[in-house]
Amino acid sequence: MAVRSVVLALYFGVLALLASYAAHRWYLLWLFRRHRTDAPQPRARFERPPRLTVQVPFYNEMYVAARVIDAVASLDWPRSRLDVQILDDSTDETAAIAASAVARARARGVDIVHVRRNDRTGYKAGALAAGLATAKGEFVAVFDADFVPSPSFARELMDHFTDPRVGMVQARWGHLNRTISLLTRAQSILLDGHFVVEHAARNRSGRFFNFNGTAGIWRRSCIDDAGGWQHDTLTEDLDLSYRAQLRGWRFVFAGGAVAPAELPIEMGAFKSQQHRWAQGSAQTAVKLLPRILSSTLPKHVKIESVFHLTANAGYLLMVALAILIGPAVWYRRGIGAQELATVDLPLIATSLVSIAVFYLVSQREAYGNWRDAVRYLPVLMAVGVGISINNSRAVVAGLIGGETEFRRTPKYALDAGADQVCVQPLDPQNRRGLVDWDVLEALAPPAVN
Repeated sequence: MAVRSVVLALYFGVLALLASYAAHRWYLLWLFRRHRTDAPQPRARFERPPRLTVQVPFYNEMYVAARVIDAVASLDWPRSRLDVQILDDSTDETAAIAASAVARARARGVDIVHVRRNDRTGYKAGALAAGLATAKGEFVAVFDADFVPSPSFARELMDHFTDPRVGMVQARWGHLNRTISLLTRAQSILLDGHFVVEHAARNRSGRFFNFNGTAGIWRRSCIDDAGGWQHDTLTEDLDLSYRAQLRGWRFVFAGGAVAPAELPIEMGAFKSQQHRWAQGSAQTAVKLLPRILSSTLPKHVKIESVFHLTANAGYLLMVALAILIGPAVWYRRGIGAQELATVDLPLIATSLVSIAVFYLVSQREAYGNWRDAVRYLPVLMAVGVGISINNSRAVVAGLIGGETEFRRTPKYALDAGADQVCVQPLDPQNRRGLVDWDVLEALAPPAVN
């Protein structure tokens, strides 16, 4: 009898918690609809373009390194007000590829340096912090290796900083290879929901939202005031975002500016990425939620922060539900169908329907059509269920704490118009391949240590 009571209490507790996250999802949709036309606008324009530093951190990204360097070197920003840091911790051929691309950019008159560290202390956060020590700009843009920003990127975001309270402006992610497979389709829908609905709803309603690690610009003084880049979590971007907003800085989500990037094409890479994000968000929750809840922030900001930072607990709840549902049905085998129909099914249906509506709304807003996305919803649900154990383990690891290696997500310069991964041989002997060896030998100075 005691076992039955414990099982049923846990079962209904899990259902109730899942329903609370579903209710929060409905609330975000309501906030999004309420503030749909409240997109932030710059208060003024800079009379003189401020100094901008672009940081590109990467590690062993031989297939995309040259692409991102060429893209950031082509930003439409006055050359006298722009400098670029390639923060390269690579241990493979990427270093030579990056050096060649840097040399080409420098030959075009771009103020660009190739920064090499002796070790990977702090991983990405450590690389960004090391770059800041020599950064020239009062504003800092960050791009991961798989991004290809348009030349107009800086001009689309920078004027928001005419408000001295603005510490960070985040652009929306686009998807270079969105249509290449069912996996990339599912990922694009997941990310569109996060950016199109979540970011817009939170930012426009005065809640906290976060920098996503790339495709955004920071005010340098905001980074310093918030305590700088720290590497005690795997989501240094989420951590710094909350610390900065706790200090009173205002963030802006510029959803109209889109920076395209490459989605992981392998399930293993996708799971690794999701594991890192889930573990990092749990680490950030442990680190900052006590500080948030004890602050003088408005109640609605505190509540939203709890749901935001603990969102990946939903995977843990899904696994718990899968374990408990069998014993719960067994212990209740004598009840009628009416109780199941009035208690269990509504709670489960609320979660499923909220997920479907949430992502269909994001597709309508992003692409003007939600009907095409309907056929991918089963794939989306399957992917979500499929990574539940992987992400549950990540959440538990994040709650327990301890040092964890930052594992990169490999990219291959594959886009929707390509038939195969864009892999070229490195061949210094006959001067073909990814490295322009003539330019490299003529122009590239020693790497910065």
